[in-house]
Amino acid sequence: MTTQNLILASSSRYRRKLLEKLHLPFVAEAADIDETAHPGERPERQAVRLAQEKAQALSGRYPHSLIIGSDQVAVLQGRQLTKPGSFAVTMEQLQAVAGQAVEFYTGICLVDSDTGQYECAMDRCTVHFRALTDRQIKRYVQREKPYDCSGGFKSEGLGIALFERITGDDPNALVGLPLIKLVGLLEKFGVSVL
Repeated sequence: MTTQNLILASSSRYRRKLLEKLHLPFVAEAADIDETAHPGERPERQAVRLAQEKAQALSGRYPHSLIIGSDQVAVLQGRQLTKPGSFAVTMEQLQAVAGQAVEFYTGICLVDSDTGQYECAMDRCTVHFRALTDRQIKRYVQREKPYDCSGGFKSEGLGIALFERITGDDPNALVGLPLIKLVGLLEKFGVSVL
């Protein structure tokens, strides 16, 4: 399998930017799937299932390809956080997470479109937020406008100022694509990054 046939099943500019770090040529295309959680589904299972479904959704369109799917689920005290989409919802989410720990589950799946073979993995990252005032949150949201980011912040930008600490194996996973796990999956399919 050559790296010329690498497909990222995502429209996320953040995931594209992360994948570019590996210096592999790829094509990015959104996978149109239903991202609704199944009743009783655990967040880590949901993240991996959606990553797999995204990758498999593009298999028919891209023969002779390795397709990367990734999805992230953020959870605060058992409640799933979303991409807020607006100033008001971003404010509400960040007010809720201030002084709290949020778990981020990022699923990744690599599918060989010719054979149907796939490998999936999951990365877990915990973000410990600082105690924040409404004024601090408002200033952050006005500056960065993170409306399209799970949890309502950009850790790769000014959002880092919201944190006390991050625990996890791969800082890229928090942005949406666990590159350490992806490199291992690519190697299983015969693609060496180095």
